[in-house]
Amino acid sequence: MGVYTFTTFEETSPVAPGRLFKALCLDNHNVLPKVLPNVIKSIDFVEGNSTSVGCVKQFNFAEGAPYKYVKDKINELDVNNHYVKFTNIEGDALGDKLDHVVYEVKMTPSGSGTHYKMIAHYHTKGDAVITETDPIVKGGKESMLNVYNAVVEHLSKNPSACA
Repeated sequence: MGVYTFTTFEETSPVAPGRLFKALCLDNHNVLPKVLPNVIKSIDFVEGNSTSVGCVKQFNFAEGAPYKYVKDKINELDVNNHYVKFTNIEGDALGDKLDHVVYEVKMTPSGSGTHYKMIAHYHTKGDAVITETDPIVKGGKESMLNVYNAVVEHLSKNPSACA
C-alpha cells in the first residue's frame, strides 16, 4: 500500500470560519442535500447520531451522479480551531486503486472571511500508484471544490444560515 498526499485545494472566501465550518463539517448532513440536491440525495448517520469523533456518515449521491455512495468517518474534530480530519472508508467513489482517503481540512480567519485548505492522503491498494493527474484525484478535487463553492455561495446569499 502506498500513500500519496496532495493539496486538494486552497481558497479564500468572504464567509466567516465558524459559519463555513458548521456548514461543511458539522451540519453538512442538513446543508449539502439542500444546497446540492442534484449531487447529494441524502447524508445518513451510520454510526453515532451527531458529527463527532468516531461517527460515520454515508453520503448518498443523486441519480445520475457517477457514484452511488461514500462513507466518511470522523477521526479528529477541533471545533474551536475549525479543523477536521476524516476518512473515506467505503464506497464506489474509491474505485479499484484506493483503499481509503484521509482528508485534513483547516479553516483560518482571513480578513472578515476564511482561508480554507484541504489536504488529501490517498492510500492505495497493493502496489497501485496514483498522481495528481489521475482521474480519481482530479475528479475528487473538482467535486470537493464544487461543493465548497456551492456552500460559500449559499452562505453568502443567506447571512443567517449556519450563524
